Amino acid sequence: MRAVIQRVNRARVRVDQELISSIGPGLLVLLGVHKDDQEDDLNWLVDKTCNLRIFEDHEGKMNRSLLDTMAHGNQMLVVSQFTLYGDCRKGRRPGFSEAAPPDQAKQFYLQFIDQTRQRGVPCAGGRFQAHMEVELINDGPVTLILDSRHPQPDPSQP
Repeated sequence: MRAVIQRVNRARVRVDQELISSIGPGLLVLLGVHKDDQEDDLNWLVDKTCNLRIFEDHEGKMNRSLLDTMAHGNQMLVVSQFTLYGDCRKGRRPGFSEAAPPDQAKQFYLQFIDQTRQRGVPCAGGRFQAHMEVELINDGPVTLILDSRHPQPDPSQP
């Protein structure tokens, strides 16, 4: 699984001019599912996203996670985005052969939202397979990319 994570002051999703979801401060997560993703990929990405320390502490350092800042009203908005697996290395049109088929992607997308909510995080979603307009006010800006297929080593683990 791959996610583009953006720290936002606010974000919202519209489909056909209708407001589907909106959040105040928190994280906007653009989520892509790989065709070979497994439950371990899902669990890793949910854990990493919820615990990623990208919110400022009282000293102005990025030292607090979404879980640490929910009391301040921070939330998450998750938008499915298969184009995160677009391969642009050949030709001029991206290929999407690495992206999961719609049924598999939808299952992982819904499980990502569900597992995030199970951790107590207020979590909204877009509309799967819809043409969406996503608006955001990026805070910082802080934008990071996580990929369960290429996780960074945890320096606290031997």
